[in-house]
Amino acid sequence: MTASVIDGKATAATIRQEVARAVERLKAEAGLTPGLAVVLVGEDPASSIYVRNKNKQTVEAGMASFEHKLDEGTSEADLLALIDRLNADPAVNGILVQLPLPKQIDSAKVLAAIDPAKDVDGFHVVNAGRLATGQDALVPCTPLGCVILAKQTLGDLSGLEAVVVGRSNIVGKPVAQLLLQENCTVTIAHSRTKDLAATCRRADILIAAVGRPEMIKGDWVKPGATVIDVGINRIEGEGGKGKIVGDVAYDEAAAVAGHITPVPGGVGPMTIACLLRNTVTAAARQNGLSSPFAG
Repeated sequence: MTASVIDGKATAATIRQEVARAVERLKAEAGLTPGLAVVLVGEDPASSIYVRNKNKQTVEAGMASFEHKLDEGTSEADLLALIDRLNADPAVNGILVQLPLPKQIDSAKVLAAIDPAKDVDGFHVVNAGRLATGQDALVPCTPLGCVILAKQTLGDLSGLEAVVVGRSNIVGKPVAQLLLQENCTVTIAHSRTKDLAATCRRADILIAAVGRPEMIKGDWVKPGATVIDVGINRIEGEGGKGKIVGDVAYDEAAAVAGHITPVPGGVGPMTIACLLRNTVTAAARQNGLSSPFAG
């Protein structure tokens, strides 16, 4: 048996089309053009490419894109002042500060300064609290993408056993909350879990978000399980060339699983698509309208 591959690129393209249609409706019915502001401090190459992709896809969806590129030496006070201005700007519905930030800036303080209604990354403690208590929240983009892929693959997730490997505030905890909302039985496993392999083997849905290349082996996967790999790790491949791998040993796991996301091309493309979706949701809610997206 070989697992069927979950195509994140195709699903992300569908979400972007839904976003573009929702933007058209907001423009036509409410005279509203959703706007996303992305703030990049410094010249981290990976961040720069990511920001460029976000900008391109924002414009392609018919939204307004506001890019703010600041020098590596920007002070925390200057960045906080920019966020204050963006919070007050009615043309900006979503604010995203690209991480990591230079060492002179306290990331937690910066994320806390963003208006929760404009926090399209879903990292503000108010949105984390709303998600944990089942209220309307702006949800972190990668976890949202994971659950959309799981639902698209399996349909109703109710009653399934889900194991999330990793307990970060960015992926592990929020994806567990989303799976609880889908009526899964959820275990969060991590580096201190006693028998991690045995815990993983219980999972109907196994989500790997630990940041260690190919840590989850094929014999950790329950036969027929759905495996969603959030990891993006650069390792040295053949001939000294770098290659990207996930947190799951793909070939081994694909021989056992029912469905699996590839790396790249699985969860990655979903993150920006969900960011655009969050921006439209934020724009609608800020203007007293309901989110145009179901579920």
